[in-house]
Amino acid sequence: MIFRQLYEPVSSTYTYLIGCEETGQAILVDPVVNAIDRDLHELSKLGMKLAYTVDTHIHADHITSALEMKKKVGSKIATPAIDGLPCTDVGIEDGTPFQVGGITLNPLHTPGHTDGHFAYIFQDRVLTGDALLIEGCGRTDFQNGHADTLYNSVTEKLFALPDDYLVYPAHDYHKRRVSTIAQEKDRNERLGQNKSLEEFREIMNNLNLPYPKFIDYAVPGNRKCGVCPDNLPKQLQEYCEQMTNSQQG
Repeated sequence: MIFRQLYEPVSSTYTYLIGCEETGQAILVDPVVNAIDRDLHELSKLGMKLAYTVDTHIHADHITSALEMKKKVGSKIATPAIDGLPCTDVGIEDGTPFQVGGITLNPLHTPGHTDGHFAYIFQDRVLTGDALLIEGCGRTDFQNGHADTLYNSVTEKLFALPDDYLVYPAHDYHKRRVSTIAQEKDRNERLGQNKSLEEFREIMNNLNLPYPKFIDYAVPGNRKCGVCPDNLPKQLQEYCEQMTNSQQG
């Protein structure tokens, strides 16, 4: 089995390429529109055909490349069924394995960052999206996020996984790449050391984070499986640079 972690610097997003060597099929988890050429090059280098793009949730900080990949190479789009996106080919359900060739993802509904957020268990690792980051977690103040819900998702579902499971998040802003469940139980500043729900609420209520600068464009675009707006302000155009420079526009 092939597993690659790929980094997109504008949004600090990790995309995961998982490939089945027997069938030549591959999936991309949380692909970014800016990185289409990189991902297609990686797939070609590995001799893989992209079968599906899979997103953990409706992102607020980048545009998914799901739709553009479908146009370019005919891949299908898989997103959480709970979001009800009409552009989706396959709706992912909690507890129902998602299989492509010899690849099996076990979806785990982990709401709190967004209400439709999913993590994906793959062999001895879990792709945690924004629910659980390395020594942190996603914010809970938009897209129907809720601190209590995220606390339960992490402590009751993700922290219930084996301690030696590898944790691969959707983002890291310090270029850290991987953790473990045990490490996050011990060192996560927001959720580790058996922090109580009340302590977590206090932490999340006092983050005082700025309004996400790309959210008003990313969320509508991602509800269409990856459409960059025509009216994107100049200072935000780097988030859709790939689309701006492509022949498709």
